[in-house]
Amino acid sequence: MMSRMTILGSDVREGLDASIEANPAGFDGIEFIEYSTPQPQALGQVLELLGFRPIARHRSREVLLYRQGGMNIVVNGHRYARPIDEPLETPQIAAVAFRVKDAAVAYHRAIDLGAWPVASHVELMELKIPAIHGVGTTRIYLVDRYKEFSIYSVDFVPIPGADPAPPAIAGLHWFGLVQYVAQGRLDDWTVFYRELFGFTALPDDERFGILPKGRILRSPCANVHLQLVGPEPGGAELYGAERLQRIGLGTPDVLAAVKTLQARGVEFHVSETLHIEEKGALTRPWLGGVMFELVRDPGAREKK
Repeated sequence: MMSRMTILGSDVREGLDASIEANPAGFDGIEFIEYSTPQPQALGQVLELLGFRPIARHRSREVLLYRQGGMNIVVNGHRYARPIDEPLETPQIAAVAFRVKDAAVAYHRAIDLGAWPVASHVELMELKIPAIHGVGTTRIYLVDRYKEFSIYSVDFVPIPGADPAPPAIAGLHWFGLVQYVAQGRLDDWTVFYRELFGFTALPDDERFGILPKGRILRSPCANVHLQLVGPEPGGAELYGAERLQRIGLGTPDVLAAVKTLQARGVEFHVSETLHIEEKGALTRPWLGGVMFELVRDPGAREKK
């Protein structure tokens, strides 16, 4: 599916050379990542292997909030009407919430630049969070309540006895997301994230992890990376529909993190071409394709 935006008119590639404000949205990291799944309990078990803990339940929907250190993952198992003969989906990344200085300002600026708004269907006792359409069917939420006041205080009820601040295992934290893009769309998406949020493309020789293909974008706060991966030039469409494919978890020591996670039952992908290395590791897929990538983060020791 094509991106739901028309930034900079008919030729978005012109935006690659445009001079823009360094951090136009006041971008300050990832607040949460949301999975949509018909198997919420199974996905929850996967997250617990990785060190996440369920800490709160949505007031009215089949939605659980998992947390580890400074990372929040929302598991949405809420069922909507669907044809009887439609097969159940595997878990998919459905949304990412970006922390911004002022959500309303960032939202209206994005709409003015051509982003597509997401229609809001807020029920009683639910918080309205502005959102725009991202890649494929995903949403990008804009959150400015992440310090003194938490967005989860409105929509979620704490699970009795659960630690609201479970510590991170092996220093795990958000490193970023891997996004698959269609042939010829690399520049389009570079402009999308650059114009709306101030992401910049890194030099081709600056790479992370063990799967360094594509283009790496870095957020203006330098704490979030987006890896845009498309088909090889002249090759076939290898990755199917454009989508957010997997989460990257940063750690100061990949080998130590792998050892810790293996002891918890996490299996990692090892083949002739892919190995566990100091710079990164990739988990084996769960539930039809859910994978996580460990990445050695050079700045991890300086992060809070």
